[in-house]
Amino acid sequence: YRIMEKREEFYVRYYCGHRGKYGHEFLEFEFRPDGRLRYANNSNYKSDTLIRKEVWVSDVMLEEVKRMVQESEIMKEDDKNWPIPDASGKQELEVVIGDEHISFVTSKFGSFLDVQNSKDPAGLKVFYYILQDLKCLVFSLISLHFRIKPVAQIQALTHDI
Repeated sequence: YRIMEKREEFYVRYYCGHRGKYGHEFLEFEFRPDGRLRYANNSNYKSDTLIRKEVWVSDVMLEEVKRMVQESEIMKEDDKNWPIPDASGKQELEVVIGDEHISFVTSKFGSFLDVQNSKDPAGLKVFYYILQDLKCLVFSLISLHFRIKPVAQIQALTHDI
């Protein structure tokens, strides 16, 4: 059995989107304190539809996400000199760790060059890299969980041959 200990409040939400020719297109995910990972991706391009996925992650995974956020030092940054959202869209990152709560809003990046040419390249670089890490993790967790032929099934099939 598992002894539940009082855990520090932890929450992460990311949103990136815009309103354009194809309506409201966005990518959003959040890690909730109870271990729920919620993911949504809406693209109306070529009549695509809203994709919503939910999975539960372990305490170990939440601790790893918290470690990633803390080691990135994003909690020390300030978005006052970051590009304001424009017609290309916006990005939002919200993080709660204990009694610390940050919320960043900036424009979408076309490339890393946008980060380097900003008024605060050092701060935006921290933002850029933690988002790359978090998106990679979320895409991996979602694709592994919702794989059509799970790895265990594939291995079982190869042993029968």
